[in-house]
Amino acid sequence: MRESRLVRIRRLKGPFVTFEGIEGSGKTTQLRLLARRLRRLGVPLLVTRQPGGTPTGRRLRRLLLHAGVLDPRAELLLMFADRRQHLTESIEPALAAGTIVLCDRYTDASRAYQGAGRRIGEELVDLLHERFCGREPDRTYLFDCPPETGLARVTASRSGMDRIEREELAFHRRVRAAYLARAAREPERFCVLDARKRPDELAALLYADFDAFLKAR
Repeated sequence: MRESRLVRIRRLKGPFVTFEGIEGSGKTTQLRLLARRLRRLGVPLLVTRQPGGTPTGRRLRRLLLHAGVLDPRAELLLMFADRRQHLTESIEPALAAGTIVLCDRYTDASRAYQGAGRRIGEELVDLLHERFCGREPDRTYLFDCPPETGLARVTASRSGMDRIEREELAFHRRVRAAYLARAAREPERFCVLDARKRPDELAALLYADFDAFLKAR
């Protein structure tokens, strides 16, 4: 990113950029690398996540990831409760102030995990999104890899897994398929990256696309 573009970035509303992918795809690592690069340039930035981007959301995140049993529809509604509060409390004010928002997961995650993974149906997720959120990302990075690869990374990186990570392989395959299908339907919004690549290779691809995305704005 050229320094001369920094002034222009500061004058823009937003943008709202989301990072998506199955468990172990490396999306969070790539978000942090991009955030570090932008901070070095002095770009106004909000780095956040769903669920858990607000004090209320952090309590909901603990419940969603570590509760014993949740009805799938209750799980979906809790995700949207987090999302609505997150938009109102932090995302919308940041975008209105011209701050770039980098968000780890958003409604595409509910389409994939609850809509496809839990078999609730993406139509219901879309309906809730339209009614309670409305805000669409300006750019979405989907880090794609086979579930076997992602789950192996999760297992190797820590001692325990949360309730979603522990789901059967078929669940994670449905999640991946739903992500790829959504990306195919909205190619202008999505950038799909091969998460099997080395982190430095992925970061270079991400930086190049993000710079081009900002230039186009």
